[in-house]
Amino acid sequence: MITIDREKCIGCGECVDVCVFGSISMKDNHPIISDDCRLCGSCAKVCQYNAIEIKREKKKKVTDWRGILIFGEQRDGVILEVVYELLGKGRKLADSINEPLLCVILGKFVAEINKLALYGADEIHYFEDVKLESFNCEIYSNIISNFIKKIKPSIFLIGATSIGRELGPRVAAKLKTGLTADCTGLEVNKEGLLVQTRPAFGGNIMASIICPNSRPQMATVRPKVMKKLEAKEREGKLFNHVVNSELIDSSIKILGEIKFNGQCDINNAEIIVSGGLGVGKKEGFDLLEKLALELNGVIAASRPAVDAGWADPNIQVGMSGKVVQPHLYVACGISGAVQHRVGMETSDVIVAINKDERAPIFDIADFGIVADLYDFIPKFIQNLKNSKAQI
Repeated sequence: MITIDREKCIGCGECVDVCVFGSISMKDNHPIISDDCRLCGSCAKVCQYNAIEIKREKKKKVTDWRGILIFGEQRDGVILEVVYELLGKGRKLADSINEPLLCVILGKFVAEINKLALYGADEIHYFEDVKLESFNCEIYSNIISNFIKKIKPSIFLIGATSIGRELGPRVAAKLKTGLTADCTGLEVNKEGLLVQTRPAFGGNIMASIICPNSRPQMATVRPKVMKKLEAKEREGKLFNHVVNSELIDSSIKILGEIKFNGQCDINNAEIIVSGGLGVGKKEGFDLLEKLALELNGVIAASRPAVDAGWADPNIQVGMSGKVVQPHLYVACGISGAVQHRVGMETSDVIVAINKDERAPIFDIADFGIVADLYDFIPKFIQNLKNSKAQI
């Protein structure tokens, strides 16, 4: 909270000059603080007359917050793969700080809940109710934030899915804590703080973010970034929770749902043929689709190709698209900018086709082909057909 003592203020305007956010203006020879003030304190420091006072909320006692909690997102009763990926990373973090790993699931008739223990969970907390069958952000955030206040986990991780990206900010706001979105790396430092790494400034730098004074430390993590553990026998406790009726009242009414048919689901594809600006035209993706068909894969695209209108945004790979981890990723006419690399560099095998031998994509490619894709791909397709005919 920031206040101005008008009796002490002489209207010199130095606070206006020092505010880099432009949150202070002068009116009737007195400063006015706008609602977007960051409480950085620069104005209070420069004021020679002590007319500006900033009162900050007392820091939370964070030493009694223990454990790592994973949001177990499910769709139609099936637990998403990103949950197992988060459990894999969460298990390593929990072991390093000697704290338990927990998972919370909301839904109705969710299958294979006990399976979560095989992938690292010490405790599985299941809230079951017919009103939880479909995702309602208001209800979900009410239940989860209330649950977190009771068990006090030090860390809360959510998959950066369409649901996770909506749920995370609501829960963080209810708990008055921070949230780092779209993380690509998580580690615990010597002080026991979660170091959350994510691309910043268009992917040109990697920012490391900590949350020292609030709990839980929250982050959303992109699918396919973390590795899930091998399933093995582990002891895990299942807790079935009764849903508080006060928490499932909502002003949001779901009128209906449109189910995605999954025909172009690049998230779980094992083989992807992806096109970039070097494809040159929308019709070029017809050629990529023929190659994908021969390889039993699906097509994807870089953001420049999507922005050009050549491909659907649902198949965009990269920082502002999806993160994929197929066995084979064929990059056609893609330069390899860091914004795209973030979305595919963990693929098992990367093949790059580009006529520019200095393209950055070759730095991460397992196999690089310097050629015009319109010359190379038709010949490659024909060779694939010939090989199949000989089998």
